[in-house]
Amino acid sequence: MARVISVFLPTWPTDRLRRAAGDTAPPVEAPLILAGRDRNRRIVTVVDANAQALGLRVGMAVTKAQALVPGLVIEPADPKADAESLERLALWLLQRIAPIVAVDPPDGIVIDSTGADHLHGGEAAMLDALIGRLVMSGVTARAAIADSWGVAHALARYEADPVLIAMPGTCADRLSPLPLEALRLPPAIPAGLRDLGFARIGDLIGQPRAPLTRRFGPELCLRLDQALGAVAEPIEPIRPEELVSVRRVFAEPIAAAETIARYIGKLVATLCEALESRSLGARGLDLLCHRVDNRIETVRIGLARPVRDPARLTRLLCDKIETIDPGFGIEVMTLTATLAEPLTEHQAVSHLIEASEPDLSGLIDTLANRVGARAIYRFAPVASDVPERSVCRIPALAEETGAGWPDHWPRPSRLLPRPEPIETMALLPDHPPNWFRWRGVRRRVCRADGPERIFGEWWKRDAELTAVRDYFRIEDDAGGRFWIFRAGDGEDMTTGSHCWFLHGVFG
Repeated sequence: MARVISVFLPTWPTDRLRRAAGDTAPPVEAPLILAGRDRNRRIVTVVDANAQALGLRVGMAVTKAQALVPGLVIEPADPKADAESLERLALWLLQRIAPIVAVDPPDGIVIDSTGADHLHGGEAAMLDALIGRLVMSGVTARAAIADSWGVAHALARYEADPVLIAMPGTCADRLSPLPLEALRLPPAIPAGLRDLGFARIGDLIGQPRAPLTRRFGPELCLRLDQALGAVAEPIEPIRPEELVSVRRVFAEPIAAAETIARYIGKLVATLCEALESRSLGARGLDLLCHRVDNRIETVRIGLARPVRDPARLTRLLCDKIETIDPGFGIEVMTLTATLAEPLTEHQAVSHLIEASEPDLSGLIDTLANRVGARAIYRFAPVASDVPERSVCRIPALAEETGAGWPDHWPRPSRLLPRPEPIETMALLPDHPPNWFRWRGVRRRVCRADGPERIFGEWWKRDAELTAVRDYFRIEDDAGGRFWIFRAGDGEDMTTGSHCWFLHGVFG
């Protein structure tokens, strides 16, 4: 079943203006409006959240807005720059979220996320990451995911706070309570429907279509059917000219896996030639298979390093042929390098004295495209004494950070995501416990070493000014070795709760 994300940017023009102005942007707390012209009148075209909270609205005369809000910041509207920036944002999402992304002007972006959620840890994680990145960039955003573009568009604008996931098969239930304007109709149609007594979309579902079509034209029923999934609404993906892309149109639709694999090889060879002419290598490829029923099947692969080796790229794409449902046949195939970086060929040097380092990028690419790029990583040390902050994940082939691992005290091979509370008994302040109970199992302590005192990082927050942890390495009667700590110094209650926690397990 198709899944579509609608991203709503309610204050996109003002957000774009603040981002473009940089250090010279108006203060965040200052109310900001954009002004345009309606014939001879100068009117408000966009208001930010602060201006809206003060009662300013789109369409209001600028002179009235100035009278209502002293100190109002007024900037000229620039719809062309807004549209161009929205396209650049859509391209940014194309490279990071899913292969099919399109602009939904004037204030939104639509994404066909069918089959892409597992690459991001599920739909909830995907939406949270998407909104989080936009908010961190200074862009106000809301997003919803549903079975159709129409439902996702409506929910993003009328219910999402800031994200909403509509379960599959709930289009009609989700649409019913929403206002008529949520159907993406010209303003005159909802106004006419209200004159007839219709207030919500649910009032239209089940009504005879012929009278509605005669009175309001075909657009009303078309939008309703598109939202309910009765009529397909294909999303035409954005493809800027700077992207390297190749396309193959078939005289007769193809469906066999062997035929698809053969043409993938031809497309890859052509794409690699185009990349070589620009001295580029692919970091991400999107294969779009346009079916005869207007559906698009997508395959996305990522690469750890820039690559333009036809055999390697073909193998990675063909590994995912089983995910392609050709339906009644594929009539167009498009292969695009959505991420490309400079790549120059180097002459191979014979290493007769020094052994060359093995190239692991091929293995990493294969694993990452099978289990997801988020699952392939390595750990790097971070300059911090607090154990859970002393390590971070970095890409598998990232450069060394330059930081070293601590070696003054042993550290467990497995550090728990967060310390888990344990029941225990110990003499204060410096003695290890005699026993402890973890996850319902009581264990007797045979050997112990410690304490190792770790202080809080006072420069990060006030609560860590006096925070103390005393860590012990202990071994139980079954040979298990654990890393536990007491929160506090064992004497002063202001240094911690004096509760015990298990934080790691030694191999």
